[in-house]
Amino acid sequence: MAAPKVVVVTGASSGVGRAATRAFASDGAAVGLLARGEEALAATAKEAEAAGGRALAVPLDLVDAGQVDAAAALVEQRLGPVDVWVNTAVASVFAPFTEIGAEEFQRVTEVAYLGVVNGTRAALRHMVPRDRGVVVQVGSALSERSVPLQSAYCGAKHAVRGFTESVRCELLHDHSRVHITTVQLPGTNTPQFETVLSRLPRKAQPMPPVYQPEVAARAIVWAAAHRRREVWVGSSTAATLLANRVAPGLLDHYLGRTGYDAQQSPEVENPDRPASLWRPLPGDRGAHGPFDVRAHGRSVQLWAATHRGLLAAAAAAGLAGAATARLRRR
Repeated sequence: MAAPKVVVVTGASSGVGRAATRAFASDGAAVGLLARGEEALAATAKEAEAAGGRALAVPLDLVDAGQVDAAAALVEQRLGPVDVWVNTAVASVFAPFTEIGAEEFQRVTEVAYLGVVNGTRAALRHMVPRDRGVVVQVGSALSERSVPLQSAYCGAKHAVRGFTESVRCELLHDHSRVHITTVQLPGTNTPQFETVLSRLPRKAQPMPPVYQPEVAARAIVWAAAHRRREVWVGSSTAATLLANRVAPGLLDHYLGRTGYDAQQSPEVENPDRPASLWRPLPGDRGAHGPFDVRAHGRSVQLWAATHRGLLAAAAAAGLAGAATARLRRR
């Protein structure tokens, strides 16, 4: 697939969505930017244009399906037919389930799950009649293997996985050339850990190892151009997903022992810190969170996953060379 001409990124104002926007723009794409914070969206648009693309910022709440449909129509009108739609927007609460209010749990579900549903519906409404396009669902290792303290987020990510598999089957049934893919991410250094609603005694942090959002962005851009069902990012994602399929009970006990400490830094949390669950916080926080010092900028696993043909050819050449050497020794 050629570089996409028009891309929509939800959650474009920070974190993985921000990094993905820059990556698509650097390939010359026009990018529709969907998120709540107008100030951060404006900064993202400037970065996209500086990277060589065009940008259209559309402030909205993804929970409102009507706003999402209207945004999709506006992008098509201003930038052209959408080639790729990327769903990256998330919300979470860090707390034991019994300390999460019913309205808080509902809000996380609406953003992290129904926001993806609304985005996918809007994308397919335009893509299916044209019989082309790609929807990229940005997931997580937590979409298959849940961890403590993030029950609302993990539940939403599990729901996205089930929803996506159902829609994929429907597209295949209709012999549609519209493709839907999922990119499963590891712990990523994004600003959400500074803005997320948390009731933990210490500051929330991603499960290690931590990767920079640009690693995720490269995977998203690659997934948009290749008809791969699912792309795993990071050795920890691969190890977690494979281990969960072999010994989920053991992982339950392991995460019960280690999951609380692994998701908290040594720093004490400020219980009065503002959170972004209900409304965007003022200012622009960019793509990176506070974990630059220990975040990985590359993933050997991702390189291997996206170069399977090259690795297979190298392995075949190696086997052929070994066989030739044996024959010569005879």
